[in-house]
Amino acid sequence: MNNSPYVIIGNGIAGITCARHIRKYNADAPILVISGESEHFFSRTALMYIYMGHMKYEHTKPYEDWFWEKNRIHLKRAWITDINLHQKTIHSSEGELIPFGTLIIATGSKPFTIGWPGEHLKGVQGLYSLQDLEQMEANTQGIQHAVIVGGGLIGIEMAEMLQSRHIDVTFLVREKNFWDNVLPEEEAKVINRHIKAHGVDLRLASELQEILSDEKGAVRAIRTAAGEEIPCQFVGLTIGVTPNIEFLKNQPTITTNKGVMVDQFFRTSVPDVYAIGDCAEFIEAPGSHRKNIEQVWYTGRMHGETLAYNLTHSDPMPYKPGIWFNSAKFFDLEYQTYGWVPNKIPAVLDTFYWENNEGTVAIRFTYDKTVGTIKGINTIGWRMRHAYFDRAIEEGWLFEKILSHLDRANFDAEFSKNYTPQVILAYNKAKNRSLSLPKKGLIRRLLTAFS
Repeated sequence: MNNSPYVIIGNGIAGITCARHIRKYNADAPILVISGESEHFFSRTALMYIYMGHMKYEHTKPYEDWFWEKNRIHLKRAWITDINLHQKTIHSSEGELIPFGTLIIATGSKPFTIGWPGEHLKGVQGLYSLQDLEQMEANTQGIQHAVIVGGGLIGIEMAEMLQSRHIDVTFLVREKNFWDNVLPEEEAKVINRHIKAHGVDLRLASELQEILSDEKGAVRAIRTAAGEEIPCQFVGLTIGVTPNIEFLKNQPTITTNKGVMVDQFFRTSVPDVYAIGDCAEFIEAPGSHRKNIEQVWYTGRMHGETLAYNLTHSDPMPYKPGIWFNSAKFFDLEYQTYGWVPNKIPAVLDTFYWENNEGTVAIRFTYDKTVGTIKGINTIGWRMRHAYFDRAIEEGWLFEKILSHLDRANFDAEFSKNYTPQVILAYNKAKNRSLSLPKKGLIRRLLTAFS
């Protein structure tokens, strides 16, 4: 068992999961977790709810403060600026040298920008870290109008945050539809309508040209590529995130690209140095239709679990993430995806899409065009059971079999509207098929009778 000091840079979900699991497998090894962002691990996905007044920062910490001392996971608040690989030390911004035996880089992401004129003005920022949230709190005091640039998940969260404080929002999206670099056109249009229904001034196919300053160096307006000037006191730049590895710029022996390059065991180009989470970039994608950089909460947790196992066992295992899934909320509209549902459906796939009359609930299946096995599913406004589709896609169930028994996949079948008959009827009509409608069970018959 390796009992050399484990030093983890970054206390996000990947780093903390790794620390917890190293301790689980090795009761004696020294473990040090270093972060300049916060003293304790917190739920990054809950940051928006602090701004909206639904939670306090203390509520976002999954573990009590005593947890770390009890489990002898030592915490240190510091920003790391450099690494000396020969001496096996890392350097803090305050000049401290910290020795390591095994180094784990889990430094996450940072907002991505492209050098727009005026992007460093007061009142212009991205949103990723606790410091970003604090900056947003200060930048939006007493303002009336904000502009958000970028049609992704952080942008829609920022829009909801600002609207919770009655700040008008103009949303610039370069693409023809919201998030249509990920979603097929039909789903993207559902989201378009939902954003507009919440009072957001959504401008599709609209690009930022420059951000304009007032006499005090703060943002006063933006100008679009079409020449329109939109007055505002805040600009949110949310075109994506990029791995946070700036401190490695003087370390050519650690191979980097966009992120720190790793193999399937999270090994970097330097012995005893590993990388996990948002900042890790796989040399080869970890699975079919997976990306080389995975910047999702649950994959960070899996990275941490896998690396901790490999560091404490003699039979290391490669990272195998399984079936892709993700979920998000667009204001109050829930979105889920499982498996392979590209925004442009390729020739090897067939697809079936259904949307309710109100355009607020939708479901899409993709399946093998030749043999009919399920490949993926998107849902909007209709929550499905993760375990069901994980197994269905993994085992290659026939799409029509799943459609005939869609009730079994419904996450809250007893308390939500059942759209399955409408979906099957639409499928039969569109594909000239004759699938049978599901029979009602006793509980559903009773609920129907008394509803």
